[in-house]
Amino acid sequence: MPADHVLPGSPFPLGAHPEAGGVRFAVASSVAEAVELCLIGEDGDERRLELTERTFGIWHAIVPGVTPGQRYGYRVHGPYEPARGLRCNPAKLLVDPYARQITGTVGDPRAVLGYDGDPMTGTPSTRDSLGDVPLSVVAPPGGVDTGVKPETPFEETVIYELHVRGFTKLHPEVPEHQRGTYLGLAHPAVIDHLVRLGVTAVELLPVHTIVDEPSLRRRGMSNYWGYSTLGFHAPHEAYASEPGNELTEFRTMVAALHAAGIEVILDVVFNHTCEGGVDGPTLSLRGLDAPAYYLHDRHGSTVDLTGCGNTLNPGSREVVRLVTDSLRYFTNELGVDGFRFDLASALGRPRGGWFDPDSALMTAITVDPSLAHCKLIAEPWDATADGYRVGGFAPQWTEWNDRFRDGVRDFWRGAVNVRDLAYRLSGSEDLYAANTRRPWASINFITAHDGFTLRDLVSYNHKHNEENGEGGRDGADFNRSWNCGVEGETGDPAVLARRDRQARNLLATLLLSTGTPMLTAGDERWRTQGGNNNPYCLDNEVSWVSWEPDERADDLLAFTRKVIALRATSPALRQPQFFDGRPTHSGRPDLVWFAPDGEPMRDHDWFDDDRRTIGMSVDGSTSLSRDRTGELIADDSWLVLLHAGDEPVEVTLPGPAFGDVFIPVLDSGTPRGEPADMSPLAAGKRVTLPARTLLVYRTPRSTG
Repeated sequence: MPADHVLPGSPFPLGAHPEAGGVRFAVASSVAEAVELCLIGEDGDERRLELTERTFGIWHAIVPGVTPGQRYGYRVHGPYEPARGLRCNPAKLLVDPYARQITGTVGDPRAVLGYDGDPMTGTPSTRDSLGDVPLSVVAPPGGVDTGVKPETPFEETVIYELHVRGFTKLHPEVPEHQRGTYLGLAHPAVIDHLVRLGVTAVELLPVHTIVDEPSLRRRGMSNYWGYSTLGFHAPHEAYASEPGNELTEFRTMVAALHAAGIEVILDVVFNHTCEGGVDGPTLSLRGLDAPAYYLHDRHGSTVDLTGCGNTLNPGSREVVRLVTDSLRYFTNELGVDGFRFDLASALGRPRGGWFDPDSALMTAITVDPSLAHCKLIAEPWDATADGYRVGGFAPQWTEWNDRFRDGVRDFWRGAVNVRDLAYRLSGSEDLYAANTRRPWASINFITAHDGFTLRDLVSYNHKHNEENGEGGRDGADFNRSWNCGVEGETGDPAVLARRDRQARNLLATLLLSTGTPMLTAGDERWRTQGGNNNPYCLDNEVSWVSWEPDERADDLLAFTRKVIALRATSPALRQPQFFDGRPTHSGRPDLVWFAPDGEPMRDHDWFDDDRRTIGMSVDGSTSLSRDRTGELIADDSWLVLLHAGDEPVEVTLPGPAFGDVFIPVLDSGTPRGEPADMSPLAAGKRVTLPARTLLVYRTPRSTG
C-alpha cells in the first residue's frame, strides 16, 4: 500500500487518473465537511487517506505509489439531515461517479442502507458497508484502437436495437465463454449477420455499470435491460468474458463493428440511478451530495419523474458536468458514435418544472464540440404527462417517434384513418419541420425492447407477463396489437399465414417510410417473448435471441434483407428533406398520394375514416439525396400501395403523367417479398390488391 503522504494535485478532470508516479483522485461534494479516500487491498483491508485539498467543491489529491488496478472508494463526513435532502454517512463506502471500472455488486442489502428506522425520520446507520458494496477501480490509460468512425449520414442510417448479453447468449458459432459479452458481439459470425442484414448502426441497451434493485433481488431476478445505473463512466463488468477486462473488450467490440462500417450507439440513462427513492441504498451520489445530484421536494424527499424513485437534477453543475464528461469519455476514448437518451424529457426539466428544450444540460450536450458529430437520439417523454414532448426537442436532436409506431400499427390492424398515416410515411413533417429539423429526426420504429416483439405484435391481443412476478400489473395494457384470430401460439395455417403477412407489412412500412428506421434485434428472426411485453427482469430464453434454424424465420430474414437493400439503393425513399410538392426534373411533383381509382387524393378522400387503401408516389428524378461527395443523386420513381382491408380491392395504377410502366419489385404477400410476376405493367392498368398487402413498383427514370 502507498504511504500516507499525498500531494495536492488538481480538481480536473474528476475521477482517478495515473499521474506523477501515482494516481490523482478528485471527487465532487460541496456539502462534505471531510472526505476520505479508501484504498482497498486484495485481502479486503482498507487504508483511509484524508483529502485536505478542496477547490470549487471538489476534493482532490495525488497519492504516490498507487497503480492501475487499485480498488478504492470514498467516505464522506458531513450533515445528515433528511428533511433537507442531506444524507452524508461515513459508514457507507461510496463508488466514485467517475470510476472507469467498477467491480463487484451489492451484498447484504441492509448493509448499504444509509439509515436506521424510517428513511426520513430515523438515524444514520452505523453499519459499515465495506464488503457489501461495489468498488471503484483505477483504470489504466489508453487501450485498443477503436478504428475509424463510419460517420454514416442519418438519411442512410438503419438502426438495430440489441442487448449485448441477449443477442449472442444462444449463438452457436460464438465460443461459449464469449456468448453474452462484448467479444460475443465482436465475433465474425455475429458481425456477418449484421452486415448481411444491412443495418448501419447498433443501439446497445444500457452498458454502464448496472446494480439490480432490491425488489428484483428479493425475487431472485435482475434488471436484465439495465436501466439501473451505478456508474456512468464504467462499462458493465458482467458483459466481459473476463471480468476486469471490460474496457479492453468494449474497445475491441467497437473496433470490430467500425471495421464492418457499423456505428455504435449507446442507450444511456441520465434521468435516474440505481439508488432509487429515499428508502433506497446509499452507494454513490446520495452519500456524496444528494441535493446536488437529485431533485428534492421541500420536505427532503426525492422527486420522481422517472417512475424509478429518483430523478437526477439536470439544473445542477454537478449533473451537467457528470453527463457531459461521460459522453465525451465514451465518444473520444471508447469510440462510441452516438447516444439514445432514456426518458430524455427529464433532462430538460430543471427543478422538476416544465420541459425546456434549451435547458442547461440539453444545451451543454448540443454545443459540446466533442459531441458535434454524434447521433443524439431522445426518448421524448418521461413517466409523467408533462414529460410527453414528441416533436418538442431542439435542433440536433432526433427522437423516437411513437406516433409513427402507433399510427402504422393502427393502420395495419384496420383502426386508423389515412390522414395521420400519410404524415408518418413521409417523415412526420408536422412534428419536426417547425424547428429546422429534417425527416431523419424521426426515429421510426414498430417495436422496441419495451413492448411486444414483431411476432408477438401479430400473435397476442393481451400481455402475458406472469413470469415477471408482479401479478401481471406491469407493462402496457394497450398495445395496438392484433392476434390475427387466435391468442398466442397456434397450428392453424390460415392464422399463421395472416401473421406472417402482417409482420411483412409492418416491416416494409417501417423501412420504406421517410425518416430513420429502427429495428429490434431478433424481429427479423421471428423472435417471441411469449406475449410478455415487459421482460425487463428476465435474463433467460424469453429475452434472448434464438438462432435455431426455422423456415419462417429464414423467410422473414430474407424479406427483411430485401427491403433494407431496396431502401439502401433507392435514394428517393430516404430523402433528407421534407416533401413540399415541388416540381422535379420529370415535371411531376416530388410526392403524390393516390386513391384506389388512380387519381390523386381529394379532400374528401382524406376524411373518409373507412378508407383502408392508399398509394404513395415518390418521384426520384430530383431526390435531394446526395452521395458522399455532396452531389445530388437521381433515382427512379416509386409507387407504394398499402391496403389494410380484410377483402381484396381493385386499384388503378396512375396514368401516363406519372410514368409509362410500373415494374413490381416487392410484394408482402409472398414469404420473401418476391413478386409472383415481375412483368412491367402499363400506366392506368387495373390490379387487384389481396387483403392486407403492400406492393412496391418502380418506374425507371428513362421513361419519366
